[in-house]
Amino acid sequence: MEGVLLFFHIVVCLLLVIVVLLQSGKSADLAGAFGGYGSQSSFGPRGTASLLSKITTTLAILFMVTSLLLQILATGRNRSGSVLGNEKPAARTQTSQPLKPASGTPQQPAPPTAK
Repeated sequence: MEGVLLFFHIVVCLLLVIVVLLQSGKSADLAGAFGGYGSQSSFGPRGTASLLSKITTTLAILFMVTSLLLQILATGRNRSGSVLGNEKPAARTQTSQPLKPASGTPQQPAPPTAK
């Protein structure tokens, strides 16, 4: 089940990228090439949605749903709630004796000399 859902998710991702790249920009006319808005208002035209924008919306919704379903399936498989899954924690080592200096006698700092 998870493999089929993952395959469907990847197909939706690829189609979503293709459909978004096929859409023209907000100011795709000749005036937009020189930084102007042409005949568009400041917020753009409010016309009917084109077929590409409807397909984009549908694919975006499918992408979100498949992402959530894949996450739910992955969480159900990993009951511990850990990101690492079934990894065992590293063993802690304890020292029985305090650490000793490398040489037998500790070195004292040299006293300051008077000038």
